[in-house]
Amino acid sequence: MQDRPDIAELLEAVAAFVREQVVPATEGQVAFHARVAANTLDIARREVQLGPTAQASELARLLALLGPGAPTDLAEANRLLCTCIAAGELDAATPGLIDHLRQTARDKLAIDQPGYAAGTKKKD
Repeated sequence: MQDRPDIAELLEAVAAFVREQVVPATEGQVAFHARVAANTLDIARREVQLGPTAQASELARLLALLGPGAPTDLAEANRLLCTCIAAGELDAATPGLIDHLRQTARDKLAIDQPGYAAGTKKKD
């Protein structure tokens, strides 16, 4: 059993402290770096919260694209995808490839830049 606060709550609390207490009490380069630190903590929190699901979904899509015998390690599967694209074995006409790439980008943006990800819309 895990006690509270969990890692995401701890990261959120530290980011709020930096943003609400440190940034207003500093100026110049220190204030800038404090904002960067708070944003970094926010990214780490979202990675903890969203990363496992995003990675599992990405791997499932990769396995569907690459077929039987594809590596079950996410990094290896991505390397194989790149190799297949570079070799011309997969391209924009491959069913599911463009959707996979778009969803992977959306998932990454939801962690790194959620405001940007929320503003993106799928174009058909």
